[in-house]
Amino acid sequence: MLETIKLSKRFKDKKVVDEVNLYLNKGESVGLLGPNGAGKSTTISMISSLLRPTSGDVKLDGKSTIKNSSEIRNVLGVVPQEIALYEELSAYENLKFFGRAYRVKKAILEKRIQEVLEIVGLKDRQKELIKTFSGGMKRRINIAAALLHHPQILILDEPTVGIDPQSRNHILETVQQLNETRGMTVLYTSHYMEEVEQLCNRVYIMDHGNIIASGTKDELLSILSSEDTILVELSNRSDTLMETIKALPKVLQVEETSEGFRIIARKGKSLLNDLVHAADKEGIQILNYQVEIPSLEDVFLHLTGKTLRD
Repeated sequence: MLETIKLSKRFKDKKVVDEVNLYLNKGESVGLLGPNGAGKSTTISMISSLLRPTSGDVKLDGKSTIKNSSEIRNVLGVVPQEIALYEELSAYENLKFFGRAYRVKKAILEKRIQEVLEIVGLKDRQKELIKTFSGGMKRRINIAAALLHHPQILILDEPTVGIDPQSRNHILETVQQLNETRGMTVLYTSHYMEEVEQLCNRVYIMDHGNIIASGTKDELLSILSSEDTILVELSNRSDTLMETIKALPKVLQVEETSEGFRIIARKGKSLLNDLVHAADKEGIQILNYQVEIPSLEDVFLHLTGKTLRD
């Protein structure tokens, strides 16, 4: 239904997005993950025709949208990372403005406004000014605005950043309902791996402007089929110990945690003896050693060298 073909964007001498290929089938919910600066928002801006690519193409049902952006704008709803509302207007007035911007016919606009307010659970607050709303409520109105023209595809760029748990849960339930009940195609970016695991059928992992992995959750987890994730709790830590662990032959990556270290290592012989020996040299005790069942977070750390929130 929607695909990018070698989509690239360069700003002066810096290539921010580098030949990205991805696709969304009708009715899918797809995650786009990446650390800050990976190129996710730039990719979304090009897909939604807000930013012209340096090279490559975006196709909707096989037709290029680069020269004819109206076709994709008619079927696409975008919820931006930054809240895009008029603070001095009420929720209702904002939606009326955006409805007109989407060219929703006057005869049905009122019905659409009430419909989207019902979806985001703010129908009873529609006459209140946006400036009186919490961050979570503003983000819900942002979603409502993106739904006014009944889009077939909904793109959400980190819609739950910095909001209260109640609003976050409401947004996740709303997105899930739109996808599962209404058959809306969803592209979802987030800094919270559990959100993507809950909402998405497939996932793309992006870093330094490139798609470095893609697939279903099981397909991505298979990347770590030859590796172990080990959680080590220590009595105290030192930079020297971390460097010693990194230098062990089987160790691929080490991340510092509040209790000690998370280690990704090749499967096989236990690391415990080597770790005990290294810690003993530093006068540090190993309080707990646990081999963890791999998660998407572990896959992400393995591929990018960073946690998702870095």
